[in-house]
Amino acid sequence: MDFANIDIALGTISAYDAASSVSQGSLAYAVGTAVLSQSLDLTQEMGASMIQMMEHSVTPALGGNIDLYV
Repeated sequence: MDFANIDIALGTISAYDAASSVSQGSLAYAVGTAVLSQSLDLTQEMGASMIQMMEHSVTPALGGNIDLYV
């Protein structure tokens, strides 16, 4: 399990001081945005890995030659 998302979210929460005039709504928005950003990055990495796996799973020589008989 990757705890990077949780660390970033906690970092975002700690960045807002309790004595500041930041509303709870904007705090929730900031935390949600940070977690969503990390989720998007993870999804992109998984997609790239899936493409790489699919490229390696096919037979590389298949279709590289054409057999012609005259």
